[in-house]
Amino acid sequence: MLTNGWLNQVFNLDALEGISHLPDESIDLIIADPPYGLGKDYGNDSDRRHPEELLNWTYRWIDLVLPKLRSTGSLYIFTTWRYSPEIFLYLKHRMIMINEIIWDRKVPSMGGTTRRFTSVHDTIGFFAKTHQYYFDLDSVRIPYDPQTKKARSRSVFLGKKWLEVGYNPKDVWSVSRLHRIHNERENHPTQKPLEIIERMVKASCPPGGVVLDPFAGSGTTIAACILHQRNYVAFEINPQYYQIILNRIEKITRGNQEQSKKS
Repeated sequence: MLTNGWLNQVFNLDALEGISHLPDESIDLIIADPPYGLGKDYGNDSDRRHPEELLNWTYRWIDLVLPKLRSTGSLYIFTTWRYSPEIFLYLKHRMIMINEIIWDRKVPSMGGTTRRFTSVHDTIGFFAKTHQYYFDLDSVRIPYDPQTKKARSRSVFLGKKWLEVGYNPKDVWSVSRLHRIHNERENHPTQKPLEIIERMVKASCPPGGVVLDPFAGSGTTIAACILHQRNYVAFEINPQYYQIILNRIEKITRGNQEQSKKS
């Protein structure tokens, strides 16, 4: 049973056990990166389920988390092309589908299968609970480079907000997967880049809002929340990953304190 002080906490607990104890309509954003059938080793067999078992397990946790969302809340779910049709259809009966986002992992053009086209992307579903969902586009706009601004020098473009503040990110996000040489890399097989999670947090959770991560992994969602003044609650069943998360929180907190002393 979770205590009353569940906000800004990560629990070394199975999400299916912990989620039910959260208050209904207390969450602004859910970012879910569950095991999705890639056969990865998470210290258990959670990613090696039979397809039907994997889908049924997915439907179970979805049914648990949706009542926790506020009416203005949203959900992002990472999955693979193998199961996204079934999962997205299940969610579309319960939510409004806003986007299918393709994460291009920028995998080098080498090796791969010889019996089909090589898969180099993950699929992300973006869903909202109601049409009143929170979305702050300006916080995630991508600035135009000086050459592009100069090319748009005709009078019809002068003073246009989009030219000054940047363009709307498209639904294909080309962000490199984390290699072992990346500074932010932790000892986790499917760690997501901070850049991707930051975009979700800033766009879909209001400042001071609450983000739920049911499968916290290496703690990237928590890191994004701390760096951008959002609250969080997270679950991670693996004790080794849980310790990675605690270490990461301590490192970010210490960095913020040192930065505050300098400013």
